[in-house]
Amino acid sequence: MLGRLIRKVAVKFAEGNPVSVVVKGEDVPEMLGPEAILQDQARKELPAGVATGLAWTETGGDVLYIEAALLPDGKELMITGQLGEVMQESAKTARSYLWSHAAEFGLDPNLFLKSGLHIHVPAGGIPKDGPSAGVTMTTALASLYSGQPARNDTAMTGEVTLTGLVLPIGGVKEKVLAARRSGLKRVILPRGNQKDLRDLPEDVRKEMEFIFADRVRDVLAEMLPGVVPATPAKAPADAPAKAA
Repeated sequence: MLGRLIRKVAVKFAEGNPVSVVVKGEDVPEMLGPEAILQDQARKELPAGVATGLAWTETGGDVLYIEAALLPDGKELMITGQLGEVMQESAKTARSYLWSHAAEFGLDPNLFLKSGLHIHVPAGGIPKDGPSAGVTMTTALASLYSGQPARNDTAMTGEVTLTGLVLPIGGVKEKVLAARRSGLKRVILPRGNQKDLRDLPEDVRKEMEFIFADRVRDVLAEMLPGVVPATPAKAPADAPAKAA
């Protein structure tokens, strides 16, 4: 891109224009043409079944929207969007976890039994893989089965286990910066990644809100407060016991 700009400037010299040429930001579209890659913007509205995740790529972080839909009278689990084997396993784990905890979260088990499921991650032309979309997939499915939209101001990342643990992942710096570029100021991370915030610029740490999760329930309580109440804080060991 710099080479193209310099050649454009060279043309100005060849045409006998002034010796000094200043290229300003507003001049770049005219000199280089329309932007090849548009900056991602956070979606203003999320219907039930959609959640905002974060991904790491070779060129930096990216915001990833995971969408889910029920298939009435279906049985199969469809997964599309060029997802790799590990990411497909995350989708199956998310579904199995919610199915096994349907009563705890007030979800109708008949929806699992009598409806198929389609999970899609847009930008289907780009291959995607890795376990860090586990919490996003679980949130998207919990939103779908409960009928309550997830919060649209929060992005998340983290691996989930079948027992509901949220495990640490990589690429925290790139993912948080991607969320910030998209206008998101709230990010849910695994508790094990709390130490990685020191890699972020100080101004980013100050303006972003970080929520750290140990279990899937912690994530769902933040994203679907009408479905999953927050876990009560434990009383200190020396606190007086409450009367029954």
